[in-house]
Amino acid sequence: MDWFKKKSQFFTFCLIIFLVLPTLIVAECTCDTEDEERDKTKALRYKIAALVSILVASAIGVCIPLLGKVIPSLSPEKDIFFIIKAFAAGVILSTGFIHVLPDVFENLTSPCLNEHPWGDFPFTGFAAMCTAMGTLMIETYATAYFRKQQVKRGQAEANDDMENGSGHEGQVHPHTHTAHGHASTDQSSELLRNRVISQVLELGIIVHSVIIGISLGASESPKTIRPLVAALSFHQFFEGMGLGSCISQAKFKRLSVITMGLFFALTTPVGIGIGLGITNVYDENSPTALIVEGIFNAASAGILIYMALVDFLAVDFMSPRMQNNGRLRLGSNLSLLLGAGCMSLVAKWA
Repeated sequence: MDWFKKKSQFFTFCLIIFLVLPTLIVAECTCDTEDEERDKTKALRYKIAALVSILVASAIGVCIPLLGKVIPSLSPEKDIFFIIKAFAAGVILSTGFIHVLPDVFENLTSPCLNEHPWGDFPFTGFAAMCTAMGTLMIETYATAYFRKQQVKRGQAEANDDMENGSGHEGQVHPHTHTAHGHASTDQSSELLRNRVISQVLELGIIVHSVIIGISLGASESPKTIRPLVAALSFHQFFEGMGLGSCISQAKFKRLSVITMGLFFALTTPVGIGIGLGITNVYDENSPTALIVEGIFNAASAGILIYMALVDFLAVDFMSPRMQNNGRLRLGSNLSLLLGAGCMSLVAKWA
């Protein structure tokens, strides 16, 4: 598991580096942009307010589902956790469909890009589709690999017990140990799956959050930034709840939980800081910026949509616990609609 965590963290770091570096290139496109009232001083004040507001909202959002140890009613074993998770799934699904994909279509069909090849093929849907399939493959292979490791470890322990056993105890103990080993392996596999899901989900959210931050930080129009302060704060708060629910089920060690929570909370503010630093050279209409933002956002949308539908909704809504509990089923469905509706409404300003 340590190997996988290190690999995922290294991959996330490399992804952010490759995302940020291309935006430092001075724009070559001369496409005309809409006239905006530019006021650097006033815009800076709004950016600072956005940075603080988004940081606080992100931190609160990701912490709420993690309070299960302090507030027992929020633990993953309680019905309320399923309802919160359904709300989070609606938020993540809406983020992918309503917030991310429309921006990608706009970026990759911009008149600033060459007609060939960008006008010849639907790159937005293709990138999202490939990323969704890639997410499935990562989950499949990672889970299968570590499950085999768990099985081998359980078999080794059973063999040791058989060698050390004697008489009737030596004949009975291996069977009981094998039954216990299967149960332990199933629990370990489920725990591993939740850990893979939480790490891949955070990767998808971080990509989108960094791009949002860079775009906001590079803007010099108070008229554009002002409505984004509240909208993005709510946006990050709801996304944080989704990620926090996943992290809570993964049962990471305290240090890992804190690291993942901080990493999420800081990504958009860091993006804003990067945007502030490259304001003079960043042009959102340059071909480089449009292509990089478009491809990475499409990848993010593919991850978010896949995980919301497969890892959140399909697993919980088809589980025996929800199928056998009418009140929980109704509450979860209403919570799903509420989450998707709230996040869709935020798109009016964000």
